[in-house]
Amino acid sequence: MNPLPNEIQAWQMVAVGELRQVALPLPALAAGEVLVEIHGCGVCHTDLSYFYDGVPTRQAPPLILGHEIVGVVVAVAEAASGRDAALLGRAVIVPAVLPCHDCALCRSGRENRCLQQRMPGNSLGIYGGFASHIPVPAGDLCLIPEGVADSALPHLAVVADAVTTPYQAALRAQLEPGDRLVVIGAGGGVGGYLVQLAKVLGAAQVVGFDLDMARLAALQNHGLDHAIDAAGQSVSQLKEAFKTHCQAQGLPANVGWKIFECSGSQAGQELALALLGFVGKLMVVGYGRHEVHYNISRLMAFDAEIIGSWGCAPRHYPAVLQLCLDGRIALEPFVELRPMSAIREVFAAARRHELQRRVVLTPDF
Repeated sequence: MNPLPNEIQAWQMVAVGELRQVALPLPALAAGEVLVEIHGCGVCHTDLSYFYDGVPTRQAPPLILGHEIVGVVVAVAEAASGRDAALLGRAVIVPAVLPCHDCALCRSGRENRCLQQRMPGNSLGIYGGFASHIPVPAGDLCLIPEGVADSALPHLAVVADAVTTPYQAALRAQLEPGDRLVVIGAGGGVGGYLVQLAKVLGAAQVVGFDLDMARLAALQNHGLDHAIDAAGQSVSQLKEAFKTHCQAQGLPANVGWKIFECSGSQAGQELALALLGFVGKLMVVGYGRHEVHYNISRLMAFDAEIIGSWGCAPRHYPAVLQLCLDGRIALEPFVELRPMSAIREVFAAARRHELQRRVVLTPDF
């Protein structure tokens, strides 16, 4: 381990659209907290929403964004014992959602939507992942097995959100072997890992929609059965393309599909609603600030469901991590490492939809 620093180096959002490199005093660790030296932090669409669009964060700026964090525990609170003390020197993933574990929602098994939850880069004080170090509660950290090479750690940052969020959505959808899925925004970080997870969990057919056919092509060896180019197409045209594919495969186009809307775009949500058919399920996974119109009586007529899914409960992280470590979920083809000093350029490129892979920023202060 490197010597313990006197300061945390970080890229701080001081206002909407403004980043500044800062040095912050190293905070005293509270009981139950550890200090994680960050090895990588993924850039998520949510970060862009905070930074460019002014989507409110619970902790007002100045704030360090970033919630897809992997690193190594380099300090524990004074008088720490048991599991907390044993974390020293261990590689860990920091869950993007840290529940309280004591409220009614947590006790009911819905801790991913705990109303007291803390989130790095949003509501964990001023601290987030685009930094050298972060103080975090120790209880929900996901241990990475010993023996994983340091060079492999940055790729595992995406487990903190991009892989676990679709896993939670798959659980909420009660995804079962033989299911037929539509993934809208399949070329994005969450959508792409949902495609892979769907096949790992036994889906029989996975159809993906995206504006970027290159991204969909990359998924065709990783679980995607059919790709539909959404660029320049109306909802009615895309629905017709989907029906044509179903007819060619001898599948019903309007019965039993589980639809995952991962784009967070108005067009994506409108397409998802248009494709929802008899006894189908629509999982809303992507976030957008717009409104869409829908005749909810169709849900009654179709005996269908619309379900939201938020984050992922930390208790599911070890199982998801294992899927990545044993190769059933491929990370490397869909992750690109860049130095954290390139954060401004990466944010701008992500905003322009120029990135072909999920970028993980590695500290180079």
